[in-house]
Amino acid sequence: MRMERLAQFCVDTRFEDLPAALVEQAKRHILDTFGAALAGADSDVARQARQVFKGEAGSTLVWGTGLRVGAAQAAMLNGIAAHALELDDTGGCDHSGAVVLPAVMAALSISTKPVDGRELITAVVIGYEIGRRVLEACGSYSAHNGAGWHSTATCGVFGAAAASARILGLDAQQTLSAMGITGSFSGGLWAFIHDGSQSKRLHSGRAAEGGLLAARFAQQGITGPTKLFDDVWGGFLKTLAADTAVPEALDAELGHVWKLARCSIKPYAACRGTHSAIDALGLLLDQLQVSADQVEDVQVSLCGFLQDMCGGQDVSTLPAAQMSLRYALAARLVQGHCRLEAYDNEQRRHPRIAHWMSRIRLEVDPQLSEDGEPVVSVRTVNGRQASLCVDVPLGAPGNPLSDAALEEKFFSLAERVIPRQQANQLLEQLWRLESLSAVESLEQWLNTH
Repeated sequence: MRMERLAQFCVDTRFEDLPAALVEQAKRHILDTFGAALAGADSDVARQARQVFKGEAGSTLVWGTGLRVGAAQAAMLNGIAAHALELDDTGGCDHSGAVVLPAVMAALSISTKPVDGRELITAVVIGYEIGRRVLEACGSYSAHNGAGWHSTATCGVFGAAAASARILGLDAQQTLSAMGITGSFSGGLWAFIHDGSQSKRLHSGRAAEGGLLAARFAQQGITGPTKLFDDVWGGFLKTLAADTAVPEALDAELGHVWKLARCSIKPYAACRGTHSAIDALGLLLDQLQVSADQVEDVQVSLCGFLQDMCGGQDVSTLPAAQMSLRYALAARLVQGHCRLEAYDNEQRRHPRIAHWMSRIRLEVDPQLSEDGEPVVSVRTVNGRQASLCVDVPLGAPGNPLSDAALEEKFFSLAERVIPRQQANQLLEQLWRLESLSAVESLEQWLNTH
């Protein structure tokens, strides 16, 4: 029954049902995801992934390039690029933008009906909604990811399917089948955390591709299991979240509590788990009125889950450094910021980084909630000490980036692959997205040829 409610919600939700503030937030996340994807198109992993489909024909654009491939391939490649630099949004499935928007735009490229900006926004909101609800039904982020699943892939694929189904005009029965099929396309593991490998970057792309394909299969009449979320052998929750499942979260307050509203836009090029500590360190330096050379050491009290996820010291690769809390704090001390440039190869090898990483101690506090933020303590060379926990880090809904800061981030990323004038034209279109009569026109600003 819950699955049927979700499918009906995907079909029935109208732009007019969306609160005005939610529409504005959706536009901000769409803008941010395009920026992250454009910069990510120039990353090593995105370039390597494009080589897989070299020479294959298609008509769907790979953003930030002139390459065209099949729709499913474009969803995958754009999803990889959007997550490649760890600058995409968080708090949904987790990385909903990098999964949902590539799937939606790929679905647009094969849709037989025109799609306006209002419908695009609605589909994106639906994608964030479904992906997050599946994650909450698994017991939420720390429970599901703590079990070894990467929710961006395992749960995000459902958001991609729902959003694609909406763009393709699937009815409730077809959408139900799409979600049922999606359960078999779900996957993604945290094994990458142990050696800084690149597979995490593939998860968003694979989820975008899987969701789009599930919707397309359902469109052709292929059926999916309707008991996917029931307590049955082979069911999604019984298989992936047997001990943590909260099935009622699938449809609790559906249409009243919007999951996009809880999502964050990243100001830093690192795992969201590091952001509170980055903010806390900056505030403590201000509070103590000291510079980095006046700091003796830094101690971080954190939960076991965050230690497992971000406690690594290997910074030899970009993925490893971006998952390291020690590196984030060392970069904040040495570079004064944690923007993308702080994670360049040259910066990671800076001798002062190694010096500071040896003076940043992480200590697990069993009293801290697995969903809680860490406590950062700074000790100065003259013996002064202060501690702080930032419960609402910069970029979170309760502490959002200003429009000016969001635009600055967008330009800093987009201009890596397209000229400023083109980036500005794309930005102008995205700020007035709900007034566009045909969103296919966005493609001209995402193309480098």
